Amino acid sequence: MDLAVIGGTGNEGFGLTLRLARAGHHAIIGSRSEEKGAGSAGEARSILGAEASVDGTTNEKAAQQGEVVFVTVPFAGQAEIYRAIKDHVAAGTIVVDCTSPLGTAVGGRAWHVLRPWHGSAAEQATAILDPGVRMVAAFHTIAGDALRDLDHPLESDVLVCGKDAEAKSIVGGLIEQIPNLRWVDAGDLTMARIVETLTALLISVNRTYKVKDSGFRMTGRDAWGLPPGRG
Repeated sequence: MDLAVIGGTGNEGFGLTLRLARAGHHAIIGSRSEEKGAGSAGEARSILGAEASVDGTTNEKAAQQGEVVFVTVPFAGQAEIYRAIKDHVAAGTIVVDCTSPLGTAVGGRAWHVLRPWHGSAAEQATAILDPGVRMVAAFHTIAGDALRDLDHPLESDVLVCGKDAEAKSIVGGLIEQIPNLRWVDAGDLTMARIVETLTALLISVNRTYKVKDSGFRMTGRDAWGLPPGRG
């Protein structure tokens, strides 16, 4: 599958690129600069091996090529990035917003939360894009450092929000191709108002314990299977 990672030169985006490419997908790193995107793609291939399917280009070109488009940018620049790629994301495309509205966007602390006017960063993104885009919110509880460290097994659940059940299942399938990750359907997109704030909580836990990889596990998840009506 062709997967675009907008902001793929950043810590989280690059880590997600490595994990998705390692799972056998064609990952397309998007950047403001085509040169920087191509450079990060070369770095990814040097880590994964020359056979890895990773390319780099501008955010706009990446968004146009991706069957699923992951947006992994800081909240401070989120609206600007979505306005830049708006005309390059076709109706029907699944867009996965990974943004957490943290205080760093306004010069504050990473463990403080902002409250976007629309309720969540994902809902803000939805208001900018074509109404036909299938918006999903996910990956707020997986640290960029942990994603990048391929020698360190991930141990976490990914909470997935959105109104499109099929889109969530497709994203969930991609998540479960990353070893040791599980996905949990957290409900419609309004639940991103809660899920996005968990990033700040994990940052606070990491600070307290001097670690970088705290995460969440849902008790009993292995026995649940798919949500009712999804089989």
